[in-house]
Amino acid sequence: MNEKIISWIKKYVNQMMWPLEDHYYHQYEHALEVAERSLEVWKKEWLPEEELELLYIASLFHDVWFVIQYDNNEIIWATIAKNYLKSILYPEDKIKIIEELIISTTLEIEPKNLLEKIIKDADMDNLWRVDFFEKWEKLKHELELIKKIKILDPDWSHYSLNLLKSHNFYTNTWINERNLIKSENIKILENKINN
Repeated sequence: MNEKIISWIKKYVNQMMWPLEDHYYHQYEHALEVAERSLEVWKKEWLPEEELELLYIASLFHDVWFVIQYDNNEIIWATIAKNYLKSILYPEDKIKIIEELIISTTLEIEPKNLLEKIIKDADMDNLWRVDFFEKWEKLKHELELIKKIKILDPDWSHYSLNLLKSHNFYTNTWINERNLIKSENIKILENKINN
């Protein structure tokens, strides 16, 4: 990876996401976590070295669209990355791949290749670890503030359980390493709802 370019991008993304005071989940730290998780999965999936930089850059940029608007924003996140990367004369063919990787993190989109599977798993990984409930409460608080609503606990628990049950990991690495914790989190939520 070109450490100089990665350093520039980290500074740029941090500056963009820093003023998001009401974003308790979608912050710069989340972008860094996704980038590091992508790197972790990439190492275990044995991909070519030249793909790592593209994956890492896409991971850093994948949530910067929150700076502009919270909903209906799929095109925004890729455009921000594209414009910045063009400004530092990053190669056009690589920018296109990065755009596709960023867009693939949308919940409804099925990944088309291993790089897309990795970034998607890395993005969702934040919710299926042992700190799931801590992360999930931050997301709930963020949604309440931004959308100016109150989310009642039974509704949030049911939504959380449905998401956990419907979500699937795509890479062999995360299927093998995360499904057990995910199953445990499902049991905790089921007990909470039933009691």
